[in-house]
Amino acid sequence: MSVVTLSFDNGPEPDVTPGVLDVLQRRNIRASFFVVGSKLCVPGRRVIAERAAAEGHWIGNHTFSHSTPLGQCEDPNAPEEEIGRTQVLIGNLASPQRWFRPFWRGGELGAHLLSPAALDYLTAGRFTCVLRNAVPRDWEDPQGWVGRALAQCRTMPWALLVLHDLPTKAMAHLDRFIGAVLDQGGSFRQDYPPDLMPVRSGQIALPLDGILASR
Repeated sequence: MSVVTLSFDNGPEPDVTPGVLDVLQRRNIRASFFVVGSKLCVPGRRVIAERAAAEGHWIGNHTFSHSTPLGQCEDPNAPEEEIGRTQVLIGNLASPQRWFRPFWRGGELGAHLLSPAALDYLTAGRFTCVLRNAVPRDWEDPQGWVGRALAQCRTMPWALLVLHDLPTKAMAHLDRFIGAVLDQGGSFRQDYPPDLMPVRSGQIALPLDGILASR
């Protein structure tokens, strides 16, 4: 079994994220939460993100609206509206690296992830873009994702797993997944595989052909 980094997209959710935090605290695991900016505007939700940060988890930016991949946005103001607006809402919860994860719609990588304008925004703002290499599609199969996640993690030395703290009941099985990883000799760490960060602190570190729309 590989090393696993846990990340959670699309929260915070009042009925789900606190339970996820409880499991992580009990297991002494630090993870990342890539939050949706519009949710931070809802009373009470930022408090959940504050708890996550206080417990040592990293808070990342997952766009404001989570509606259209940036590589498909024609609005020239989209990077500011989606990335900048969310970063303002994250505020002092942000890590120095200013983690950003693009909205990929359906978990697929491709040129729809980033527009040239979005890339320029990330580099100017010294963001670090974080991708993934394991997607068990927990939003589609709230019970069966555990087996797929374990199978995916076995195929690589370091898995950056994307889960979703959404009200699908999928995270009711998080503790079972963690226990299975540990039972099979795996371990958890918080940082990210270098080959999954194509932009690091504003510097282009890897080829972007597969995730950048053409100019």
